[in-house]
Amino acid sequence: MAWDFETEPEFEEQLAWMRSFVKEEIFPIETLRLSYDDVVTVIKPMQDEVRKRGLWAAHLPAELGGMGFGQVRLGLMHEILGQSPYGPLVFGNNAPDSGNAELLAVGMEMTGREDIRERWLQPLLDGTMRSGFSMTEPNTAGSDPRLLKSSAVRDGDEWIINGRKWYTTNGSVADILVVMAVTNPDVHPYQGSSMFVVPVTTPGVTIVRDVGAMDDPQVVYGRFGNHAEILYEDVRVPADHLIGPEGSGFLLAQARLGPGRIHHCMRWLGQSQRAFDMMCERALSRYTHGSLLSEKQTIQNWIADSRAEMHAARLMTLHAAWKMDKVGASAARVEIAMIKYYGATVMHNVIDRALQTYGSLGYSSDMPLEAMYRAARAARIYDGPDEVHRQTVARHSLKEYSPSEIPTQYIPSRTTAAEAKFADVLEFLEADSV
Repeated sequence: MAWDFETEPEFEEQLAWMRSFVKEEIFPIETLRLSYDDVVTVIKPMQDEVRKRGLWAAHLPAELGGMGFGQVRLGLMHEILGQSPYGPLVFGNNAPDSGNAELLAVGMEMTGREDIRERWLQPLLDGTMRSGFSMTEPNTAGSDPRLLKSSAVRDGDEWIINGRKWYTTNGSVADILVVMAVTNPDVHPYQGSSMFVVPVTTPGVTIVRDVGAMDDPQVVYGRFGNHAEILYEDVRVPADHLIGPEGSGFLLAQARLGPGRIHHCMRWLGQSQRAFDMMCERALSRYTHGSLLSEKQTIQNWIADSRAEMHAARLMTLHAAWKMDKVGASAARVEIAMIKYYGATVMHNVIDRALQTYGSLGYSSDMPLEAMYRAARAARIYDGPDEVHRQTVARHSLKEYSPSEIPTQYIPSRTTAAEAKFADVLEFLEADSV
């Protein structure tokens, strides 16, 4: 089977424009201390330019207001946008809004409910509404969503939701929350959960706090990008706030997380490339112990290893994106799992080497590397920890093999079989040698 990651010349021109746009227009925003409202004001002209170029909300099909680019082209876009935390926001495909939009689109497809578009999907695409994805719980293992404790019980024309969630990104600034809860505890967990749209102003919704984390330990409540802890106490929502059919929570989650992991991995490559650029620049500029850093074997090894690892991660991710475009997310499950843990490791390693190359300057907040390094550590946890994805790859790999009491490559057994297979030839050779 041929793998084809080629895109049209017109799209290549768009990518070239994006590269310069991100560096010249978006990078400078990072140095400013802006509130979320200030950021929205500053990036508005940039978003208008993105819309003019037909690059806005490219993650959704055209009939839903997006560009329908497919995963390969989206991946190439995210590799560029991922260089800056503001990149996805400027292009209308920032998490968690982009993933929630995809989830709502799948819910529309499942049910044929066009009202979802006007109420929630279009406002998300327009950037006039913000959302949070409320799935992870503080008291259950996030790596095993079958253990979810949050519940939703039907009461006439309403659902009553109870539970505690955390790490709901943008929860404290969101307008709506997409909540996953158990609706039928008596069936298999994969068929017993559902998802709901919960307006954040609904009685019973309490934003307990924004959780400080390694990437932002001194958290300021209500800042865009924070991760909220949220308590749901007898929260009543209308029955039509159910997304998709009842019991489709896991299907919706996979529809959301599959493409999201592709985009994560390509954004990580963007971060890796930015760190790599900084490392090479420093290696050619810093003189110590009689020579430039670029002449030190260790630094050369770091540069070579980083470039090889980034290249491998890029090819793996594009292949997973290509397979998703061809046969869907389910058939690309192993490829998606591999890039999730491999890409996270590559990003961490490249940033770590770059930081080490800069020494004390890299460790300081005068360079972006220290913030990149702290943020990179989370990549091995969210959207499923590395260990779970490795387990997925191992289990699927082992299904391709069968146990054998005697190893199939055991030479004595193979010799006996070969002698029987070539008995006539061996007999002829033996007679001919006499």
